[in-house]
Amino acid sequence: MPFNGEKQYVGEDQPSDSDSSRFSESMASFSDYECSRQSFTSDSSSKSSSPASTSPPRVVTFDEVMAAARNLSNMTLAHEIAVNENFQLKQDALSENSLAGRVKHIVHQAFWDVLESDLNAEPPEYEYAIKLFEEIREILLSFLTPGGNRLRNQICEVLDIDLIRQQAEHNAVDIQGLANYVISTMGKICAPVRDDSIRELKATGNIVEVLRQIFHVLDLMKMDMANFTIMSLRPHLQRQLVDYERTKFQEILEETPNALDQTTEWIKESVNEELLSVCETSTTSGAENSSMPSLSPTLVLNNSYLKLLQWDYQKKDLPETLMTDGTRLQELTEKLNQLKIIACLSLITNNMVGAITEGLPELANRLKRISAVLLEGMNKETFNLKEVLNSIGAQTCVEINKTLKERGLPTVNAEVQANLVGQFSSIEEKDNPVRSLIDKRIQLYMKNLLCLPSPQKCMPPMPGGLALIQQELEVLGTQYANMVNLNKQVYGPFYANILRKLLFGEEVMGKADASPPSN
Repeated sequence: MPFNGEKQYVGEDQPSDSDSSRFSESMASFSDYECSRQSFTSDSSSKSSSPASTSPPRVVTFDEVMAAARNLSNMTLAHEIAVNENFQLKQDALSENSLAGRVKHIVHQAFWDVLESDLNAEPPEYEYAIKLFEEIREILLSFLTPGGNRLRNQICEVLDIDLIRQQAEHNAVDIQGLANYVISTMGKICAPVRDDSIRELKATGNIVEVLRQIFHVLDLMKMDMANFTIMSLRPHLQRQLVDYERTKFQEILEETPNALDQTTEWIKESVNEELLSVCETSTTSGAENSSMPSLSPTLVLNNSYLKLLQWDYQKKDLPETLMTDGTRLQELTEKLNQLKIIACLSLITNNMVGAITEGLPELANRLKRISAVLLEGMNKETFNLKEVLNSIGAQTCVEINKTLKERGLPTVNAEVQANLVGQFSSIEEKDNPVRSLIDKRIQLYMKNLLCLPSPQKCMPPMPGGLALIQQELEVLGTQYANMVNLNKQVYGPFYANILRKLLFGEEVMGKADASPPSN
């Protein structure tokens, strides 16, 4: 956010279009891995620690565990800042009813009561007040950029603690005047969002309350400055994110050699599924081949990513290489599940009363909005999907009959209404044919999306039955593809080594190649 006065806080580099698009571009070079087996066995592509190494396990020390934890924390924070445009630091406010909140309030109130008593004494005691101004001076100086020498000198001159102590000894210190200067200085360097708080400070008459509120506003300004710094550094961090994350993860892997165990199992599941599918196809076609079928590494990896859209985030841990995107993946999956139900409801409605409601697009959109509202929070354990689907069915019948009446058309009879509500209710069943159909079509759309070099420029065709949710599905699909493509860029070398081991039975030793795959 912009600042008044001392606003130029960091470097002047601005992100170019090419820089900002790097995270949404597909890792086209990853497809090189499937061009030939040689690309998987070449020395240049792989130096990563193999999670399935035959070396004996070594003891991991406490210091190594803590070092790995720090690396993970730093990597997660950097990833969040770079990919989440809305990332901000917020004050951790304690609940007033909590024990910690009550203790904090009591201690703070006791301090301000003592300060007020000291200032009202005859003669006044200024020791606590002087310490407060000393702290205020340090906070104000911390807000200044290296080039703010004039204001820095002024603050040091006005808030000269030695001089204030001498004035206090002679009972000649002007506490109110110092507070007014502090407020004026805060107004010069604060963000515009704090202007109202500065005006309130100027209107406050009690000096103790003024000092108390000064510290409150200074805390807010610290948070503003931190968030402004994060916003300014984001373009620089984005340009270095791939190399930084890969390097940090390599350090984690060196500290904890089993840091790719879950990732290996995640990819292994897809390998087994693909092998089973190929074997079933061969059996059906009558072809017999005793050798292991050849699988596409990119296809296996893409199928692994597709499994994340049906992941049970409450019961199953994510692969280690996707931990930094865990929250975003879970939110995306929850939104996708809601869209699946809406698409199912739309398909059933069109099949049953489509001939009657044909040519009424506003009705379809209204029913979609009603369904979306009632399905909010459907991923919570306490959510009763069957009950909500019955409610949506009843409301759908009401809206359809209302629209037909407005146009002077005959309404839907009770039997059709009951059938419609019943079919809506059956969507809750996991093996419901309509639900299975919509799920397969969405999976197909997402799979096609992962095969595109640039999802923003060219979207795959939308499968039938998904027209009502096309706009929302394209937005979610783009977010999903961007996440996957960035993940491939960062962890591609690690995935390549795991796939080498699983598909070709090769042992891989050493470190991952830190350089991005060449195009």
